[in-house]
Amino acid sequence: MADKELDQGKRRFLVAATGVAGGVATAATAVPFVASMLPSERAKAAGAPVEADISQLAPGEKFTVEWRGQPVWIVRRTPEMLEAIKKSDDKVADPNSKRKPGEITPAYAQNEFRSIKPELLVVVGICSHLGCSPQDRFKAGAEAFESDWKGGFYCPCHGSLFDLAGRVYKNKPAPDNLKVPPYKYLSDTKILIGDDSKGG
Repeated sequence: MADKELDQGKRRFLVAATGVAGGVATAATAVPFVASMLPSERAKAAGAPVEADISQLAPGEKFTVEWRGQPVWIVRRTPEMLEAIKKSDDKVADPNSKRKPGEITPAYAQNEFRSIKPELLVVVGICSHLGCSPQDRFKAGAEAFESDWKGGFYCPCHGSLFDLAGRVYKNKPAPDNLKVPPYKYLSDTKILIGDDSKGG
C-alpha cells in the first residue's frame, strides 16, 4: 500500500512538473513571437511611423516625439501665433515654402502655416545649417538677436532664426526652412509621423 501511495505521489509531482515546464516553454516561445510583431529599434530608426497623442497639448505649448532618431516638434499655435506668422512674411527667406518642394515641405503643408491644420505645426527640430537643435522662443518682443521678434525658434549655435511656421529668416546661416516630416491625422487627438499615405 505504501509503494502504491509513493508511486501516485511521484506521478502527481511529474504531472505538475511537466505542466509547469510546458507553461514556461509556451511563454518563452510566445514572448519572442509577440515581440517580433512590434517594430524593432532598427526599424524605428529607419523610419517606422511613430504615433503622437496630442490630446493634452495646450495652446502655446510644444510636444516632442522621436522619429528616425530626430526630434519632431508638435506645436499647438494660438490665434496670436498664427497672426504673427502672417506678419513675418517679409522677414523670411522662403515664405511660400517653394524651395526643395516635396523634400522639405510636403504638398499638403505648402501653405501659409506649413501644416495640415493651421493650429498645429509639425516639424523636425533640426536646424538646416549644421544640424543643431534650435530653442523655442515663442514670446514676442525685443530679443538680443532680433529687435522685432514675433516669436519662433532661435538656434544659438550660429544665430539662425525661424518663425512660428518653421520658416528661416533672411540672411541667416541656415539655408532652408525646418523640415516638415510626412504625417497624417489618425483622429483629432492622434498624429502618425512618418506616414502620410491615404487610406488604411
